[in-house]
Amino acid sequence: MVRDVITMALHKFKFTDKLEVGITLVDNPGIRQLNLEYRGIDAPTDVLSFALQESREAGKIPFTDASGTLLLGDIVISCEQAAAQAAEYGHSFEREMGFLTAHGILHLLGYDHQTDAEAKEMRALEEEILVSLKLTRDNSIRRILF
Repeated sequence: MVRDVITMALHKFKFTDKLEVGITLVDNPGIRQLNLEYRGIDAPTDVLSFALQESREAGKIPFTDASGTLLLGDIVISCEQAAAQAAEYGHSFEREMGFLTAHGILHLLGYDHQTDAEAKEMRALEEEILVSLKLTRDNSIRRILF
């Protein structure tokens, strides 16, 4: 599902080249340490994105390695925080992980939410990606049984 969200986001922006995105799944203590180290915030968060190139126009990624692979960066998601938020918002863990993945990849693609206009644009893109994968609040009931 994480791969599907990333693929859908990249398809939306018509990326067809080989590319690399790192995904790390952690618990709250793990993401809290990263949040403190990189943002100076001593608290857990849900998702962090580490773009390899910070200053770029949204949706345009020129950074490649010697083989021509687009290097976007890394997304770190706290599964513990995702589970808590899914319960709080009344939807599935899968939908919340999809949302956090979409949020993270959009950051890697240069989007941000510092202003109301940016936040509105980013939220619309997140929802578009999730709806295309049927990860809506209403259709996110799938559960994995062990």
